[in-house]
Amino acid sequence: MQRKMTITLDEAVYEGLYRIVGKRQVSRFIENLLRPHVTDTSLDEGYRAMAADKQREIEAMAWCNALAGDVSDATW
Repeated sequence: MQRKMTITLDEAVYEGLYRIVGKRQVSRFIENLLRPHVTDTSLDEGYRAMAADKQREIEAMAWCNALAGDVSDATW
């Protein structure tokens, strides 16, 4: 979902933004510039790194399967 926002800029910054980025590209430019500073992607990067570690994935799957076996043996 997109939201609209009104911001105030110095006139020189405003004119430079339109001159360099272009009239219909300002929102995308600002969003791309701000996104890494306001969204937390460190978890995503960490999960990707863990998933890429094949040995770790093998060990995690063995642990999950053993845990599932323990649960199926449990008496309630």
